[in-house]
Amino acid sequence: MSRLLIVSNRLPITVKSEQGKIRVSESIGGLATGLRGPHQSGESLWVGWPGEVSSHEGQRSRLEKELADLRAVPVYLTESEINRYYEAFSNGVLWPLFHYQTDLIQRDAWRHWETYREVNRHFAEVVAREYRSGDMVWVHDYQLTLVPAMLRRLIPRARIGFFLHIPFPSSEVFRILPWRSQMLEGILGADLIGFHTFSYMRHFARAILLVLGAESQGEMLTFEERKILMGVFPIGVDAAEFGRLADQESVLAKVEAVRQECGGRKMILGVDRLDYTKGLPRRMLAMDRLLEREPGLRDKVRMIQIVVPSRTRVDSYEQYRQNLDELVGRINGAHATVNSVPIHYLYRSIPQTELVALYRSADLMLVTPLRDGMNLVAKEFVASRPDEDGILMLSEFAGAAEELREAVSVNPYDIDGVATTISNSLSLPEEERRARMRVLRSRVLTYDCYHWANSFIKALETAPGVTAQPVEAQSAHARMEAMHEKLSGSDRLLLLLDYDGTLVPLASSPQLAVPDPEVKKLLQALAARPGTAVHIVSGRPAPVLESWLGGMPIGLHAEHGFWSRPEPGSPWQRNSPDDSSWKEAVLPVLEQFASWTPGSLIERKSAGLAWHYRMADPELGKAHARDLQNRIEAMLPGLAAEMVMGHKVVEVRARGIHKGMVVPSLAVAGDGDWTILAVGDDRSDEELFAALPPGSFAIHVGSGESRAGYRLPDPAAVRDFLSRLLEAEPREQPLLNSRG
Repeated sequence: MSRLLIVSNRLPITVKSEQGKIRVSESIGGLATGLRGPHQSGESLWVGWPGEVSSHEGQRSRLEKELADLRAVPVYLTESEINRYYEAFSNGVLWPLFHYQTDLIQRDAWRHWETYREVNRHFAEVVAREYRSGDMVWVHDYQLTLVPAMLRRLIPRARIGFFLHIPFPSSEVFRILPWRSQMLEGILGADLIGFHTFSYMRHFARAILLVLGAESQGEMLTFEERKILMGVFPIGVDAAEFGRLADQESVLAKVEAVRQECGGRKMILGVDRLDYTKGLPRRMLAMDRLLEREPGLRDKVRMIQIVVPSRTRVDSYEQYRQNLDELVGRINGAHATVNSVPIHYLYRSIPQTELVALYRSADLMLVTPLRDGMNLVAKEFVASRPDEDGILMLSEFAGAAEELREAVSVNPYDIDGVATTISNSLSLPEEERRARMRVLRSRVLTYDCYHWANSFIKALETAPGVTAQPVEAQSAHARMEAMHEKLSGSDRLLLLLDYDGTLVPLASSPQLAVPDPEVKKLLQALAARPGTAVHIVSGRPAPVLESWLGGMPIGLHAEHGFWSRPEPGSPWQRNSPDDSSWKEAVLPVLEQFASWTPGSLIERKSAGLAWHYRMADPELGKAHARDLQNRIEAMLPGLAAEMVMGHKVVEVRARGIHKGMVVPSLAVAGDGDWTILAVGDDRSDEELFAALPPGSFAIHVGSGESRAGYRLPDPAAVRDFLSRLLEAEPREQPLLNSRG
């Protein structure tokens, strides 16, 4: 039976050692509650750090026995690993970066990256050890971003999901991270990647486009020949449980006591973990501004601010707390009256029943983080209001704001605006308050934490990935090996090879794709292989190919076959009449788009013009390429030209010019009994593939549709494939030149 393996930084348990005995109790919290159903209903395992436990072998043995009863698997970490991986890197680098607090990133982060990577590897190894064929793995959050790819290498056929519980920042902010490529590649080891909001998913998609060059189509992207699904799965709370608690007699009695203590004053509530992302100083300053502008409210409102201790061992958090304490004291000193103190500030954790009583008592709930992945306090407040009253004021920068549209929206950076919104919210009529709350409650009750977990698991079960077509993948590999064997055994082999994107990686600018010594050595060896003819069939201009490869014993074909130099040292020959009159109409259009698209450029050829946008912003370049394509298509009926779309290039060329032009003369050269292999990566190479005679072989490089019967992922794989042809030479034949 397949299982769900849940992987998180911390197990959903609390471990205490009392008088030499280990006591384990289950924790409460958003993730623990949300996954309680899937964890308890199936044969699932939960993998994570159990907390600081003794290294004594006897104690660990007793702990593991108790954890096994809870279907929990410990990942033991040393104190040094916790300090470096969790405190220093996860919370000192990733947490502030992903929350846009770039000035708080630890300056010596590089010292802790290796520990972060090693701990992620440790997690992956523990999961791989527990994995059984057919299991699904669900990895959680920013502390474990490298685990999906590590698992992919350890258990290639596993179905892996990853969920990010914090914001994914804009690509401009994310790219500050020196290890941005490794982190994105780590996450892309998953089959399904989940986010709380669409904006986080959009930021992620743009980051992988700019950093890795992987382009997504809607929610789907292809990376390393794998289909990966992205999705929006906003987490919820156990809304029914909060509603049940809110109606308990003991809670209702506490509600009445709180309201009596307020003495008819409007109650404003804030409940936050101590963290700089929560915007607490700005919230206090907004209250200060409100009471300063409207002193008549000093005896009419009471704010209760609960601050839950967090990261108490971190010096910067202790300093943050001290600054907050002083700020609250100053505000209370300025606005207190004989009868009241405006801000009641409590720095402690409170029991859930007391929390629900406060939620139900509040007239106005302030949830004003500067940035937050979701913020479940907002949903807890709504779930705790079966009376359908109360106002939720919500920061537009909280993930929950994309769902809870009926809340009163506020910009937490605008202190004057927050003060004004508090004043206006306190005077909202009952009818409007209840109308807003009814809609909010309907959404929070429907899309609770159990809906979140089940929807992600169902999506993971059906997500396309390596597990979807294992038989086909094995078959493709076997077919590729069979083709390679035929090519290796052929005593008359004709190789027709594209250059850019096939033999060398695509460069940001055409001038930067100069052949490296390795590819030159490979071409030289292939040309020297008995019975083998090598031809480069490229869109490059003839002078460029001549300067790069002219001294080699291979055939060269430039501008998609318009020019040919079949033999070394022979003159270049034109294969079609030269009609360039169309350039006068097309060139101004290309120049216009080049001026509109920073980073793009025009390449001028004797039989064509190419607009390259590989160095432009990917989204702008793609949008302008579509517009340019439409403009050119409208012009073509009156011109002796045609258009071809390549990788980040729009090319207009003389009509009738295409790479397939070179095939007939080469295929019949010599005795004409060739085994032909063509390799290419874009649409222009499809014309070459279409012109091949029956029995030929074609390989498409990269992803995307192709008429080629075989596929390789990238130029490195092409070089490896061609190099292997040199390992098994055919029987000796008379020396052949490049034409045979």
